[in-house]
Amino acid sequence: MSDPQLLERLEQGILWLTLNRPESRNALTPEMISQLREILEKAAVDPAVRVVVLGGAGKGFCAGGDVKAMAERGDPGPMEQRVTELRQSMESARLLHEMPKPTIAMARGAVAGAGLSLALACDFLIVSDRLKLTSAFVNVGLSGDFGSTYFLTHRLGHRARELALLSPLLDAAEAERLGLVNRVVADAELENVTADLAARLAAGPGLTQGHIKANLNAAEQGATLAQLLDQEAWRHIRCSLTEDHQEAASAFVEKRTPQFRNR
Repeated sequence: MSDPQLLERLEQGILWLTLNRPESRNALTPEMISQLREILEKAAVDPAVRVVVLGGAGKGFCAGGDVKAMAERGDPGPMEQRVTELRQSMESARLLHEMPKPTIAMARGAVAGAGLSLALACDFLIVSDRLKLTSAFVNVGLSGDFGSTYFLTHRLGHRARELALLSPLLDAAEAERLGLVNRVVADAELENVTADLAARLAAGPGLTQGHIKANLNAAEQGATLAQLLDQEAWRHIRCSLTEDHQEAASAFVEKRTPQFRNR
């Protein structure tokens, strides 16, 4: 029996997801993509999940789609069907970006193509100093998927065209300089640093974190100032009515660390 292509474990509110095809640098298969979408759909509404961490087994995060399998496949079917299936698959990127919970990508080695899209979809991208990052799509004659256009443009502005059209290979230092990653750490410390960040987020006020993400996503997606002020006002008052806000206020007065319970 072959190993599962996607591993998951839930520990202290942190859902650890690991792409598990290390022999192919965790290249994405239809099965893996389908499983990822299903797991993220459940995690988005599961109160036991406070934070999601996405990583890759072995020496790489994800090299993108399985190009070898693409080259070997037979008749792929009608174009309309293929578009629909791909669009459904790409929901995993939207879920990572928009679910009302913090998401972290933990990456070392190869981060390319759809793997780069998934990494950039997360709220935080923590990488090893052994990172090798590239958009890759143009190299295999593809225009990009899993939100690559959206995430590269919002992170890089006009520099997104350079990465998309030329696909330079970036090391960790260059990726950090461009603002593509949040933090570069020594390879041996990648898991520990990511676990510390995930634990800190998991201990935070979950409902408030969800509202913060919603505000940021609205701004990112072009909401006007007036629209953002309206949303901020509603969400601010909603948060002020929670037990977590009351706990935080009490802890501030009593000079202690608040103990949030996500309600």
